[in-house]
Amino acid sequence: MAERILLLGGVTEALAIARTLGPQHIYSLAGVGRVPSDLRCQVRVGGYGGAEGLAQFVRKEHIDLILDATHPYAAQISHNAAVAAKLAGVPCWALRRPAWRAGPDDDWREVADWAGLIPALATFQRPLFTLGREPLQHLHEIPEHQFWTLRALDAYPGNERCEVIGARGPFHLDEERELFERRQIDVLISKNSGSSATEPKLEVARERGVPVLVLKRPVLAEVDREFWSVGELLAVLQDDSRPSSPAE
Repeated sequence: MAERILLLGGVTEALAIARTLGPQHIYSLAGVGRVPSDLRCQVRVGGYGGAEGLAQFVRKEHIDLILDATHPYAAQISHNAAVAAKLAGVPCWALRRPAWRAGPDDDWREVADWAGLIPALATFQRPLFTLGREPLQHLHEIPEHQFWTLRALDAYPGNERCEVIGARGPFHLDEERELFERRQIDVLISKNSGSSATEPKLEVARERGVPVLVLKRPVLAEVDREFWSVGELLAVLQDDSRPSSPAE
């Protein structure tokens, strides 16, 4: 294993990696979340000031491997990690969570961004947003014929045509069925996060014949090595005494 790893967290799988790291390694989180007290590695919370700031941190802390386990939609953070690795002369590896794939009974409609989402949403009345906090910026834009249900990690104020639910996964199938029924959801808006913890909503949408507006995944930065499962990544970390040099 690398002598000193900087693990950039953001997905649930990052915690599984962090649990294998010793005290010389650093688990980095962008914001305050639920960090177990039994981790042996160091935990750092907060940003770095862009790619240059991250590169400075890597040099100062003598990091010899950046491991990007951020969210699939955290394109800027992934970009900063890749650039910082090159600036600091260390390799950057990434855990890439596989995307969900629509089945034959799914009605998925991909949208590129918020501007593309609005016209796609126009014919519906009871949308369920599972995009995090982004819809909160648009509460004043809700059409008169719509009532929005927003689900985010934390509860926030809504308005007369929007209720915000604060909830953290994993979500269970029966709970999702109850939510769709109680709110009479007629369209689901989701990122394609690929997380098993939030996948039950897609199964309920399939059962009820509810369309899903899927926010397109961003293109992520190229890195020296990609992994598609925690097991694959940990096997390589344990087998290699040191990471390979960054690609030329």
